[in-house]
Amino acid sequence: MIFYFSGSGNTKWAAQQLAEAIGEELIYIPGELRKDKCEYTLAEDERLGFCFPTHGWQPPRIVREFVRRSTFHLSPSTYIYALTTCGDNMGELMTIFRKELQQKGLRLDSSFAVVMPESCVCFSFLHLDTPEKEREKIEAAKVRMKHIAEIVAHRQTNVHELVKGAIPRTYSYVIGGYYNKHLITDEKFWVDEEACIGCGLCAKLCPVDDIKGTPPVWNHNGRCTNCLACYHHCPRHAIHWAKMKRGQYIFKP
Repeated sequence: MIFYFSGSGNTKWAAQQLAEAIGEELIYIPGELRKDKCEYTLAEDERLGFCFPTHGWQPPRIVREFVRRSTFHLSPSTYIYALTTCGDNMGELMTIFRKELQQKGLRLDSSFAVVMPESCVCFSFLHLDTPEKEREKIEAAKVRMKHIAEIVAHRQTNVHELVKGAIPRTYSYVIGGYYNKHLITDEKFWVDEEACIGCGLCAKLCPVDDIKGTPPVWNHNGRCTNCLACYHHCPRHAIHWAKMKRGQYIFKP
């Protein structure tokens, strides 16, 4: 089983590459969280994988919630791995995620980071990549995913190929700590009603059902995971975050 979460499409693509390479089921995390019970039984030879983007140098809130709510029935030999996509680096994200798994009695056999085009528009010092840089990152990611798929297919353990950056603890626990405490909210989204065409795509794509109506209205119920799917997928760029005017990014192979 491969459980995944994706906002801009980067992680969905990476998870699909793994699923196709090793022939295992791909499961969308938000869909599972809409169920009354998250309980899974793995076959004897089945692997357990988690794929998700880096949010403020930490695992996304929705992924951490999924792990905490879920019950996994597996054998002592089940191979467990995790993959995160990131714009340039992921700090100590896997250290944090490893602790989440440990709380459930699960070990992390191997872990990976895949650099993909930047999609975060919530920091003034972060900017989307140029089209040339996007293509460069995607082409490199295609090669990287073949390498990762080979490792996962052969169940290689103690392989931790990560991109932590120069100051990983500062990224994850200081900057990321502030981001995840204060900026994971729907309070900063707003819509240009003149630009909105009422297509409803933002509400359809919201993984936590936090958007209703057209023009869109956010529920302000604390469920937003700040995946930016509503922002990036809006066909008219009518949705904005805070006062910053930034571009949009959607994965295109």
